[in-house]
Amino acid sequence: MSPAKRGDPPRDPAERKRGASATASAPRTRGRAARKDPSEQYRGIQREVDRADKQQEKKGEKKQGAAQTGVRKEPEPPLPKQHLEKPGIEADLQLRPNYMAPEYKGSGKLQDMVAIITGGDSGIGRAVAVLYAREGADVALVYLPSEDVDAQETREAVEREGRRCLLIPGDVSDYDFCEEAVERTVRELGKLDILVNNAAFQEHAQDIDQLTLEHFDRTIKTNLYGYFHMAKAAVPYLEQGSAIINTGSVTGLQGSPDLLDYAMTKGGIHAFTRSLSTNLIEKGIRVNAIAPGPVWTPLNPADQSPKDIVKFGSDVPMKRPAQPEELSPLYVFLASPVCSSYMTGEIVPMVGGYKGG
Repeated sequence: MSPAKRGDPPRDPAERKRGASATASAPRTRGRAARKDPSEQYRGIQREVDRADKQQEKKGEKKQGAAQTGVRKEPEPPLPKQHLEKPGIEADLQLRPNYMAPEYKGSGKLQDMVAIITGGDSGIGRAVAVLYAREGADVALVYLPSEDVDAQETREAVEREGRRCLLIPGDVSDYDFCEEAVERTVRELGKLDILVNNAAFQEHAQDIDQLTLEHFDRTIKTNLYGYFHMAKAAVPYLEQGSAIINTGSVTGLQGSPDLLDYAMTKGGIHAFTRSLSTNLIEKGIRVNAIAPGPVWTPLNPADQSPKDIVKFGSDVPMKRPAQPEELSPLYVFLASPVCSSYMTGEIVPMVGGYKGG
């Protein structure tokens, strides 16, 4: 055994024990400075921070606007004090949502594919339809008959991108209609590759006693039955490489005291997404969901009061609602087999940031 070097601990257990006793009885001052109480250092740091706080108070608190992180400035609160009659027509909004994503360049990610988009006349659905067309897909829009004015505008936007757009008015809570919508899409556009479940009903109720059975039933029928109906009708026509994308919500992740029924359906959509993804993976069909936070579409002005809609989106870290054009590229990503072929069963939040503790 080689001799211990200077500074090495003793190797013999008895010697180590004797050394430990000697060390315990002797003051530990050799080779290190005597320990000091750091309290004075604490106070010094505190004094520096206190001075900085006072200087900030003298300058006055600067009012910071919303975060602008994209290629163009998006609208921020205060928003127009407007309340829409349901179902909410985008053409009636004083502040029209941004959906064209003018800086987005298509590259054939969905070339010659066919998509059905429910709630495709306006809002997120309209923005998705435009980018799907820009990426080379034909689209079929499913929407309520009363929303035809919005659907016509969306069709014109899709056709300007050089693709076909089929309009199919009806109610997704009716399974027979959903079957007809899918069959008509396949018949007129040739096939089906992508289903985007996006149609929704939302109306707040401040107390569970105010939530009528009719109100509850309508929310469930549109938001859950509608998604199930469209998926069941579409799956027989989807082939390997196809995709289903469901629109969930931050309320399905966090809950909402004024949207008990809506939040419940969105949580159900997230669970449906996970379950359906495992059900369809052996067929090569991917199923994912996007869970948006506040988005400027007709849905919220048709729900919230004028005084509340003015500050819509201001309580997230970005201090503004998203515009539909900020979400639509993610719908392209999840639909495209060249972008997300290893993703299924995911619920992707787009909520405008997270607040720290």
